[in-house]
Amino acid sequence: MMMVSKIFSLLQFFTLFTITFASTEVATALLKWKATFKNQNNSLLASWQPSSGACSGWYGVICFNGRVNKLNITNASVFGTLYDFPFSSLPFLEYFELSVNNLSGTIPPDIGNLTNLIYLDLSINQISGIIPPQIGSLARLQTLYLADNHLIGSIPEEIGYLRSLTELDLSTNSLNGSIPASLGNLNNLTLLYLYENHLSGSIPEEIGYLRSLTELAFSTNSLNGSIPASLGNLNNLTLLFLYENHLSGSIPEEIGYLRSLTDLELSTNSLNGSIPASLGNLNNLTLLYLYENHLSGSIPEEIGYLRSLTELAFSTNSLNGSIPASLGNLNNLTLLYLSENHLSGSIPEEIGYLRSLTELDLSTNSLNGSIPPSLGNLNNLTLLSLYENQLSVPIPSELGNLKNLSILYLSNNQLSSLIPSVLGNLKSLSILDLSNNQLSSLIPSVLGNLKSLSSLNLSNNQLTGSIPSSFGNLRNLRTLFLGNNNLTTEGIPSFICNLTSLEVLNLSRINLKGKILQCLGNISGLRYVKMSHNNLSGELPPSICNLTSLEILDLGRNHIMGAIPQCFGNMSGHLEVLDMQHNNLSGILPTTFSIGSALRSFNLQGNKLEGKIPRSLENCQQLEVLDLGNNLLNDTFPMWLGTLRELRVLSLRSNKLHGPITTSGSEYMFLELRILDLSRNDFSKNLPTSLFQHLKAMRTNDQTSKEPRYLGDLYYHDSVTVSSKGLELELLQILTIFTTIDLSNNKFEGYIPSIMGDLIALRVLNLSHNGLQGPIPQSLGSLSSVESLDLSGNHLVGEIPGQFASLTSLEVLNLSYNHLEGCIPQGNQFHTFENNSYEGNDKLRGFPLSKGCGNDGRDTYNGSVLDEESNSEFLNDFWKAALMGYGTGLCIGLSIIYILISTRNMKWLERIVEELGHKIMMIRRKKQQRQRNYRTRNNCF
Repeated sequence: MMMVSKIFSLLQFFTLFTITFASTEVATALLKWKATFKNQNNSLLASWQPSSGACSGWYGVICFNGRVNKLNITNASVFGTLYDFPFSSLPFLEYFELSVNNLSGTIPPDIGNLTNLIYLDLSINQISGIIPPQIGSLARLQTLYLADNHLIGSIPEEIGYLRSLTELDLSTNSLNGSIPASLGNLNNLTLLYLYENHLSGSIPEEIGYLRSLTELAFSTNSLNGSIPASLGNLNNLTLLFLYENHLSGSIPEEIGYLRSLTDLELSTNSLNGSIPASLGNLNNLTLLYLYENHLSGSIPEEIGYLRSLTELAFSTNSLNGSIPASLGNLNNLTLLYLSENHLSGSIPEEIGYLRSLTELDLSTNSLNGSIPPSLGNLNNLTLLSLYENQLSVPIPSELGNLKNLSILYLSNNQLSSLIPSVLGNLKSLSILDLSNNQLSSLIPSVLGNLKSLSSLNLSNNQLTGSIPSSFGNLRNLRTLFLGNNNLTTEGIPSFICNLTSLEVLNLSRINLKGKILQCLGNISGLRYVKMSHNNLSGELPPSICNLTSLEILDLGRNHIMGAIPQCFGNMSGHLEVLDMQHNNLSGILPTTFSIGSALRSFNLQGNKLEGKIPRSLENCQQLEVLDLGNNLLNDTFPMWLGTLRELRVLSLRSNKLHGPITTSGSEYMFLELRILDLSRNDFSKNLPTSLFQHLKAMRTNDQTSKEPRYLGDLYYHDSVTVSSKGLELELLQILTIFTTIDLSNNKFEGYIPSIMGDLIALRVLNLSHNGLQGPIPQSLGSLSSVESLDLSGNHLVGEIPGQFASLTSLEVLNLSYNHLEGCIPQGNQFHTFENNSYEGNDKLRGFPLSKGCGNDGRDTYNGSVLDEESNSEFLNDFWKAALMGYGTGLCIGLSIIYILISTRNMKWLERIVEELGHKIMMIRRKKQQRQRNYRTRNNCF
């Protein structure tokens, strides 16, 4: 017995010695790791000292039986790596938590040595590199958190070996490749987060085997293919997030089997088909997001069964039909978004029963009828958005009951009558937009009581009277749009200057008179000022130079006079648009445009400006539109403007510009130019061949843009006046693909350069009324997009190139008053041109001119035997063809002739007969020519 006691004591001593030795070894190893930290003065780890063992009160270290069992230094401001971590010295470690630190570098493969690990959390660090496949050796691991790092590469197949795993979070990294099918082996998994990575490929069918899963989040990746129907097996699933991927196909009916589901987000994909009615079975669902897909069909009535639903968003799809009245059953609903669909019919009265609703957005549909007065019951509503529908009749006064309303969008409808004065009760309102309706009468002065208002838009209505002086109380107002109304304000109201928070002011087209207020210069935050199309007069106040935040100034089409303040050149560091077209401005242009200028659009056309074009404009490297047309500028062509890489529109029309156009040796000139108008000046000498060589944007057709894009932005659209198809047109918006060259009414001479045929993007080419000579280049037949071609009023000679017949886009052709001769090409668009396209060219022949055109291209024939035979045979053939018609056809033909004779409109019939006769005669002559050639060859033999 004594021997047994001694042996037991010896074992205790040996065990204690072993544990003490191991503890010392672990302490030494951990201190060696700590020594690699970049911040050695970490106060939380001050207890890690060589004088004490790791199990003796070290911060974050918990031991069991003298062995380190848990290491938790979460959120401890550790700046270091895992390269020197003592993985091999901690064989009994079960919990390893290093989240919310600044760990960098990669995860060492040695992590596979921690074979007893149950919990591993390295999330929210700066760890990079791949997930080592050795992590698959951690057979006891139940929780693996590596989220919010910079991990790359694919998810290792070996993770599928971790059969004990219950939670796996690899979200918010840069992982790529496909989701391993081996994850389907993780039978105990309850949470699977892979969101916010770069994963691609389809969702594996095997994910549907994870019957214990409660939360599944694959959102914000690049996953494609369809949603597997097998996901319908996940009976315990409460959260399913697949949004922001490239998933396609229909939503599986089986999703409706997930009775435990509370959150379902499939938004921002390419899902199509209809919304399954089976979703109405999801009684526990609180959140249903299907927005930004390609879903079609109607909204299922069954969605109204989801009594637990708090948020419903079907926006930006192609849903049609009416809004189901059953949605009025969703008593807990706080958010309802159905915007940007094709919904029609009226807004159900039952929507007014949703007393918990805070946000209602039905905008951009085809809803009609009236706004239900029941919406006035929604006391908790903060957002009501009904814009871009076909709603009509007056705005219901019940909307004045929505005391919590912050945002009200009713724009772009057909609302009529008055603006209800009860809207003045909405003290919480910050945005009120009633624009683009048919509202009339006076603006209610009570709107001035909305002290919280930051944006007010009443533009594009039929409002009358003056701007209420109470608007001066809106000290928080940042944007004010009153343009396009029938207001009768005598001048700009002085109380506008009280609105010191104002950033956007639009008073265009409201019959403003008088001078621009000096005090406007005190509103230092003004960014956009638009007062165009009014009757403003006087000079620009010097205080306008104080607007140091000004980005857009549009005072076009007024009666403003005097000189342009030179300070505008100094403001170009922030000024992006300066539009003062069609005023009475005089003097010279500003000359002080500085390097780094932000100027994008500069439009001063239609004034009385003199002098030269300032060379400092070449500092405006962001300039896209420069329109100085219709002034009195006296200068040569500013070739240096070609260095402006963004310049798309250059109009210098109707000035006193003169001299030849000569180019520099640079290859990079006017690369983006699409509209060049130098018409009605005194430019001379030859057309600038080298300039046409530089016009890169005119030499290619842009096939990439699916939708037309206009120059400008939300607050300002560029405009320009051009000559096209014989008309003077003002383009209120400039399509980026519209391309024109107008050099008409100058003194150019010499030949038309054949290189102009390379400008295949041209829609309009006008070289009329110059002194051009020589033949028309055949290369112009390559202008496949040209719609209007005017070469009239020159000294051009020779024939019209036959290649012109292939210009199928050509709508207007003017070759009049030249010295052209020969046959007019036939076919395609040439059948649509009238005589005036060719008048003043005495030697031209062929349709539509009265002079016929033979197949040999010579003048009309002189009564030869061949002509007599041809005419005789033509008449015989013509009458044979007429008499051989069926009786019904003859009756119809005679009826048409009777109508034409009775209405005295014979031109149409004359043209048909003339053209038919011309064609038959040509066929007959070709036949006889072949017979003559045959006889000649026989005689030679």
